[in-house]
Amino acid sequence: MSHSTYNKMWAHAHLDLTSLLAQEMPEMPPPLEKDRVVFFQRVATLYVRYVQIFRRLESVYDQMVHPQKRRILRQLLDGVIGRVLELKNEMVEKECSEYHYMDDIVQDLKLTPADIEIPIPKYFINERTKVLHERGQILSAILDRMGLQTKPKTAVVRPLSLEEAIKLIQVSERARQGRLRAKFMREIRRDEERQRRAKERGTVGADLDQAATRIQKVWKGFIQRKKTRKERDDEMIFIGMALGPQHIQPCPATVAARSTEEHRQHRQGEHEREYQMALVSVKDKLREVEGPDMRETMKDQIRQWFIECHDLTGTFPEYPDEEDGGSAVIFAEKTPKQLQEELAAQEAEKENAQKSKGKKEKKTDKGKKGKEKGKGEEEEEPGLKMAPSAFLPEVANNHKIYKTVWQNRNESTNFNQKHVEELIKEEKRKEIESEIRVQVDELMREELKNLRLAVDRDSGTKGKSGKKKKKDKKSGKKKKKEKDLTPDRTIQSLYQELVEQGILKQAEKVTLDEYLGDYSYLGTTLRQTDIEPMPSLSDVRQVVSLYAVLPLGSSVVHEKAPLVKSILLAGPAGVGKKMLVNAICTETGANLFDLSPMNIAGKYPGKNGLQMMLHLVFKVARQLQPSVVWIGEAEKMFYKKVPKDEKELDPKRLKKDLPKILKSIKGEDRVLIVGTSKQPFNGDLKPLCKAYNKIILIPRPDYASRYVIWAQLIQKNGGVITSALNLSSLAKISDGYTQGHIMKVVKAVLTERRIDQLAKKPLTGAEYVVHLAKIDPVFKEEEEAFKSWYAKTPLGKKRAMAALGKNEEEVEKGKEKGKGGKKKK
Repeated sequence: MSHSTYNKMWAHAHLDLTSLLAQEMPEMPPPLEKDRVVFFQRVATLYVRYVQIFRRLESVYDQMVHPQKRRILRQLLDGVIGRVLELKNEMVEKECSEYHYMDDIVQDLKLTPADIEIPIPKYFINERTKVLHERGQILSAILDRMGLQTKPKTAVVRPLSLEEAIKLIQVSERARQGRLRAKFMREIRRDEERQRRAKERGTVGADLDQAATRIQKVWKGFIQRKKTRKERDDEMIFIGMALGPQHIQPCPATVAARSTEEHRQHRQGEHEREYQMALVSVKDKLREVEGPDMRETMKDQIRQWFIECHDLTGTFPEYPDEEDGGSAVIFAEKTPKQLQEELAAQEAEKENAQKSKGKKEKKTDKGKKGKEKGKGEEEEEPGLKMAPSAFLPEVANNHKIYKTVWQNRNESTNFNQKHVEELIKEEKRKEIESEIRVQVDELMREELKNLRLAVDRDSGTKGKSGKKKKKDKKSGKKKKKEKDLTPDRTIQSLYQELVEQGILKQAEKVTLDEYLGDYSYLGTTLRQTDIEPMPSLSDVRQVVSLYAVLPLGSSVVHEKAPLVKSILLAGPAGVGKKMLVNAICTETGANLFDLSPMNIAGKYPGKNGLQMMLHLVFKVARQLQPSVVWIGEAEKMFYKKVPKDEKELDPKRLKKDLPKILKSIKGEDRVLIVGTSKQPFNGDLKPLCKAYNKIILIPRPDYASRYVIWAQLIQKNGGVITSALNLSSLAKISDGYTQGHIMKVVKAVLTERRIDQLAKKPLTGAEYVVHLAKIDPVFKEEEEAFKSWYAKTPLGKKRAMAALGKNEEEVEKGKEKGKGGKKKK
């Protein structure tokens, strides 16, 4: 697509933003909503509309060539991503569920499920390609030295002796002659049998007319069947129920579009380099041309300020400190009298603050009594409202910049979309002014000092030396810094040690799109009939994108968005928990640390060894962020009673230290702890829920997801789907089986030999059923165990209370009344 197309997409995104910002930031605050369902619908609609803007901005940012536009786009994109995460958090709190069903909103807005799919921004990887490539090379080199790098196996050919070679040739030749002799004998026997049957029928030779008729009958039948089959296929293509042959091969337009995208990304790099060079050259030129004039203008303004203040007050003013802004305060559009009043007011505020410190303690007791009295008067109006946003002001500011700078800018001469030099000058002029101001401030402070001395000498009085009051240092308890156990070691050496110990691993290259699953189309309908639907695999993919991929990919988003420190992926074996962990690492370029109980058993023994291991892991994770710390079989860490066969492994080794680790993770640390569990009900629920902020239950795939999985996996492994293979029946029969089971069955059927036979013998469902019958599915008992376990989690309990129409406050009041009644008895 052209430059103008992406500019139009950008403009459309801002047009949608205008209406959204007017709705979210009205001049008068709207009345509070009391109905929870109506409030959720409002938030969900905002969420869907922001996701649409997010998708549009992401594609524009990926292909936009103009370097200055890309900067403002990136800030806006981060702001919109953050707002999407805030709205998701709001929906979770109000609906008490990690999964939301918005098919009614999607239908009202005339959208498809694909329109609300969360995209993964390509800049997560594209802007760190060089760093990730270097890190990958280092990791591969370490694994090669250890002999752990998986290399393609090369067949070792052993040289044969002359006798062995002759013997091998003789065996092969005798076998060839035997096969030919058997073929000749089979043909002779077939001819004899044909002649015998002809004698029995009483005809020595077949009639020529009869033979020709029989041949014609067979040939015409074959031709007609072929023609009918072609007509049926054409009809299916015409009504849109099958893909035509032109869709199987890559379309020329698609190939051209891909090459254009690659070319645009190449031009992005060229324009960025030119822009960086222009920043330096324009700044140097401005400093040389306009710098002396700026310096003289500043000096004249400051001297004028000295004279005006002296004429008004009879004394020279105090020069503002560098901390207060220095002479920048003077350059604000204010009169000398206003500046003098502001400085005096600041000093008075400091004195009042010191005096009021002693009175605070006395007021606290009175304040408490006052609060108790005024409780009834100051009760807030009941209703639901959204939490304050950390991203809306940023989005509004970037929207304003677009309107003032880019919306009406004439770019008819900038066909190649290179940087605009005037904008660079405006930006760099401010930088040069601030640099010159620091130099001028030093000179003018000396000049003011000399002026005071001269005036005092002329008047014959000693001037009051303006003693600057020292600012009180904030008396606050200093947080203890974590002791660095490896101060003398480099990050590279720590990285190498963790790789050698098998704790830092290479993540498998899997994208989140490869986690197959279809959208849940009946979620809203089922909830309206008070039936809690099981989430689809598409919903799981969405939640993982929102909680893990988007925050880890952007440091700006991670710092301000609702902080998710840890996630637990719970579900039956084979639903793709480990695949999701690898996908998170692949999509964000994160390092993968494996702290599973089985992996760390016997490594870094003792209490000191454990502290050292955790120090190494989280020091490297913070330095080389983003990072994912994976804890497989997470329930073992919270065993109520450790089984005898696992006591030597000490699975509860990290239980005490995990809460401390979680406390140490801050907003600026792009580190995520991901636990996976196929038997979470074996662990103690309370500490498990405390350790993991978010618990995501992954169910077995539903019918729609199974249909998609069968189709994709068969084609991916070399199979061809024909009319002989009924995918719908196969998806129905495989109810209860997970993605892992289906993958195993597809690989078992599609061997190299079977793929070679596909042209003559198409695939059938019976071949897969045979292998499915050998695998145990996820039985209803196991599924019910997961459901009942999840219902006991904090969010599961809230969901149950919300379904009954109760709030947390009502439940707590009921508990308090029950306790009071017991005491009276």
